[in-house]
Amino acid sequence: MKIYKNIYEWQNTRRTIPNDKKLGVVPTMGALHEGHLSLIKQSKAENDFTLVTIFLNPTQFNNKEDLVNYPATWNVDVKLLKNLKTDYLLAPDFKQIYPDNYNFTIKENKLSKILCGSARPGHFDGVLTVVMKLLMLADADRAYFGEKDFQQLLLVKKMAEAFFVKTEIVPCPTIREKDGLALSSRNRRLSSEGRKKASEYARIIKQKKNRSEIREELEMNNIKVDYLEEFFGRRFAAVFIDNIRLIDNFKL
Repeated sequence: MKIYKNIYEWQNTRRTIPNDKKLGVVPTMGALHEGHLSLIKQSKAENDFTLVTIFLNPTQFNNKEDLVNYPATWNVDVKLLKNLKTDYLLAPDFKQIYPDNYNFTIKENKLSKILCGSARPGHFDGVLTVVMKLLMLADADRAYFGEKDFQQLLLVKKMAEAFFVKTEIVPCPTIREKDGLALSSRNRRLSSEGRKKASEYARIIKQKKNRSEIREELEMNNIKVDYLEEFFGRRFAAVFIDNIRLIDNFKL
């Protein structure tokens, strides 16, 4: 695996990949888990080469404490990627990604205002801006995003269509623990008691009950509800456990 921390060195390599060879990209913020690895495996199965990006994007964190506490596991991440025989890893710093110091942003005016957008002001401005930059840098044929962040997936797909981005946005199914909890880098920050509550959260939201009943049951289990909504034929839930925000969604 070739590792690039300089975007210009990566771009030089990108130009050497023949036009008849397919490149897939998997954008991440590091702290890789089986969910990320499933995206990489799908990219490897569908393309000749796979690029993974690791960039902890500060502009999408409306809570600075959340950014500070985000897990950093560089050495483990690199080992996991090498074990998967990933072709390329791009890991730029803030100045390389934001030479304009985040003066230029991409905004969306409808879908980004509900669910996580309503709960986290400015979050999706940061997400869409950094994803567009990474798509431009990767210049890939396909980009892989998990359905756990379904709102993000929809926004990225619509953004790519709106700006005529050549990269196909490929949705991938949510990977879950045995108890049904969606895999997330945040899960590793949960206490043992918090992890038990997270298991209950995953169980409760999938019940065939109305939202009022589900909200009540979550709160009875001392799980703070951020939102519990239904859009696009899916149920979306965000909660706080151990002061850590967990999200999930599934098809109704």
